[in-house]
Amino acid sequence: MARSNVSGAKEVATRRDFLKASTTVASAAALGTLNIGVYAGGSDIIRLGMIGCGGRNSGAADQALTADKGVRLVAMCDIFMDRAKAVREMLKSRKADQVAVDDDHCFAGFDGYKRVIEASDVVVIANAAKFHPLHALAAIQAGKHVFVEKPHGIDPLGMKTMKKAADTAKEKGLCLASGLHSRHHAGYVETVQRIHDGHIGDVVAIEENFLRGPYGVIDRKPGLSEVQWQCSTQYHFRWLSGDDVVQSLVHNLDRASWVMHNQVPVKCHGLGGRSSMTDPIYGDVFDHHSVVYEFANGVPIYAFCRTTTGCYDESSSVVLGSKGRADVTGCRITGETNWRWSGRSDPYQTEHDVLFKAIREGKPVNNGDYMVASTTIALMGQISCYTGKEVTWEQIDNSEFFYSPRPEDCYDEMIPPVLPGPNGSYPVPLPGRTQMI
Repeated sequence: MARSNVSGAKEVATRRDFLKASTTVASAAALGTLNIGVYAGGSDIIRLGMIGCGGRNSGAADQALTADKGVRLVAMCDIFMDRAKAVREMLKSRKADQVAVDDDHCFAGFDGYKRVIEASDVVVIANAAKFHPLHALAAIQAGKHVFVEKPHGIDPLGMKTMKKAADTAKEKGLCLASGLHSRHHAGYVETVQRIHDGHIGDVVAIEENFLRGPYGVIDRKPGLSEVQWQCSTQYHFRWLSGDDVVQSLVHNLDRASWVMHNQVPVKCHGLGGRSSMTDPIYGDVFDHHSVVYEFANGVPIYAFCRTTTGCYDESSSVVLGSKGRADVTGCRITGETNWRWSGRSDPYQTEHDVLFKAIREGKPVNNGDYMVASTTIALMGQISCYTGKEVTWEQIDNSEFFYSPRPEDCYDEMIPPVLPGPNGSYPVPLPGRTQMI
């Protein structure tokens, strides 16, 4: 069931069939579509590029190489060259015959993504989320397939760019795959299907929790410029990561929307702030958020996330129904119907298995609809927490707000948009005073 979003024809075309059907990107674009069976030098090798070399994209690249033995990693970029080269060596130690990145194809800096796109057939994107829409659109416009990690943007303007990327991928016949991995977990898929089949009756309310300590906290290395420092710890800066509702709770909100047949809420109100994570190493993000969403039929989502040390931790998605209760992440239903899933699933690997199978078969997957909707739900709640205002779907959908600077205006020696105050800590939004939309 976890693979059900790949088109379902039984016959699998051979690699030879794809090569016979190959065209150039230019001629395909002229026809309004792009053949996706064309790989490096007319062979069946699929060239993979990495945009971002942190822990998540290292995992994504490894999973891509595992998904298809014909994949070769050929290009990488990161803000830091030493990180790109270190990840290259790590991946070589795991899959030496599939890693073919020479020094000339390791790129550093904000513009490195352009060179990776040029060298690749498929790109995996998992860098600072601010850049996900720009980099995904650039790759798709260049005729490349894309896997992009969540979140799929951090502000309303970015989501319009990602929507354009999804639409362009459909026009070109390219794959656009999402890192919202819940949709590929076999147990979650079956649990949600049982909810849809009425096993807990009508959905009454949804509770979502993502409570834990802060993302990896690191000391500032000597010699880093301010922008390099912020990029090295990007989860702690709003202009790069979008903060924790967007960065983390997006998984929960994606599951909640899925349970509600991919509906989006009509409004929300949120509470948030910074209570104890105030040292400079925690940047300018909040350390706790609570958001109440409401769907058109009145069903609420009570959503909570926290990144505070020494507190109670929980990660859960609980759906309350008129006839029972579903624990989506626990793959369990109790009430009038009692059921528990007992299988095993690796959704991180499955999402890449699905992607590369789709590329080989010429039947593109496009996760754009829920990528855009679920991320927009998250940033809707984030902005409500920052401003202290009720935010409607209509407001967020029509907004052009973005965290300055625009991603395309970032450069290696720039001054970042937020700087530490006199006490060394970074200023945070003030609910009731901060204006965004």
